[in-house]
Amino acid sequence: MQPSAAASVPASAPQYDERLTAPRSWWLLAALVGVAGGLIMLPLGTLPMLGGVIVSGALACVGVSSYGSARVRVVAGSLVAGDARVPVSALGEPEVLDAEEARAWRTYKADTRAFMLMRGYVPRAVRVEVTDPADPTPYVYLSSRDPEALAAALTGVRAQA
Repeated sequence: MQPSAAASVPASAPQYDERLTAPRSWWLLAALVGVAGGLIMLPLGTLPMLGGVIVSGALACVGVSSYGSARVRVVAGSLVAGDARVPVSALGEPEVLDAEEARAWRTYKADTRAFMLMRGYVPRAVRVEVTDPADPTPYVYLSSRDPEALAAALTGVRAQA
């Protein structure tokens, strides 16, 4: 009998790791912002126009990159989502949300006290109840391109603990 893959993974290795990168169309929009910056500076001459292209394009790219750099990880017995770090022992059972249910939890079902790492360009999500009575956060909502794998990683870590 072979040992399972989860048993051979060190505790410090991520059981799940996902980066919620921005879609390619956003990069095209950033390039168009650069062109617009150049057109705005065009009446001032060629060098200011090139400066406008470079500066406005770079600022737009930084904005797209920073928004698209959100990570969701399950590592060392914790769920790490963006800046938040929650021990898996303080979480309930994960619920995989399809696109329609995820939209509902982002809108009319949403609780203002919940921690939400959502990206509008990622249609599916995972919702996990926070079971720690000292924590006022009712649940964690996480956009994910592979919510089944995230839920499986959370369930696996809970079972190991």
